[in-house]
Amino acid sequence: MAEKILIMGESGTGKSTSLRNCNPDITAIVNPVGKPLPFKGSKKFTSLNGETSSIKICNFMKEQVKLGKKIIVVDDFQYILSVPYMNRIKENGWDKWNDFGSNYYDIIDICKELPDDVIVYYLSHCETLENGITTVKLIGKMLREKITVEGLFTIVLKTGVSEGKYYFFTQNSGKDTVKSPMGMFDSFSVDNDLAYVDAKIRNYYELDGAISDSQMAMMDQEKAGEVDKPERKSRREKSNESKQKALEELLKEQAKDPREDIPFNEYYESEEETKEETELPGSFIDPPEPTTGDEEATPTRRSRRKRL
Repeated sequence: MAEKILIMGESGTGKSTSLRNCNPDITAIVNPVGKPLPFKGSKKFTSLNGETSSIKICNFMKEQVKLGKKIIVVDDFQYILSVPYMNRIKENGWDKWNDFGSNYYDIIDICKELPDDVIVYYLSHCETLENGITTVKLIGKMLREKITVEGLFTIVLKTGVSEGKYYFFTQNSGKDTVKSPMGMFDSFSVDNDLAYVDAKIRNYYELDGAISDSQMAMMDQEKAGEVDKPERKSRREKSNESKQKALEELLKEQAKDPREDIPFNEYYESEEETKEETELPGSFIDPPEPTTGDEEATPTRRSRRKRL
């Protein structure tokens, strides 16, 4: 049985470009949409272009293995589903969905009929589900509900770009379905070089043509990526961060000067009005006038405030 590897990533993150260092003499490519590979010298590779039929693809893979190919790459694997879907989009009924799923699965299952020293790489777009997990891109619900596609693979890598450099991520971040065998990759990220990944897998599983451990160690140092694994935070840490943020927002709101958003002329006029109200005539009470016992009682003088 051939080793099968799933590599997923967004468009433009280096999936197809990762083939640039592979040896064309031992590499064959299935290209469902027939688009040119994005590097010089790509025409040296033997390719099956513009084909999505599982029967024709599987026959091509078996033929290439007989001719001595050790690496088979199925590029743009998601189009094995989406191209037939678009061709039959006006067709009603559920039969077409069964055909899509069967066609897709057969191209993976063919690995059972290939020799042990062959490695098949499936390069596919990815998507992020409602639960926040990034997984391989599919159409419809059948494949996702009936089988977990990543469960068919021991190795699932993901492409990514950081500060202009392209990487393969080798370990699960907590938000994706990436995985690799224990001890296979020492670093969380490696250069997006499929030839290096192929050498790493052959060395790990001790397949025919594998390089020595010392050679592998030197290559590991050269290809190690600069992106470290993100730290996973506990629920308590996330809750504390949320509370701290809410507190900072509250303090910021309380410290805000309510006058800072008022235009100067409006603020000046309001200040003058307030000043006039506090200085109105009669806003004080007159002291009572002194009287003597011999004088007639006179009406008590009321303050201006009371008269008003």
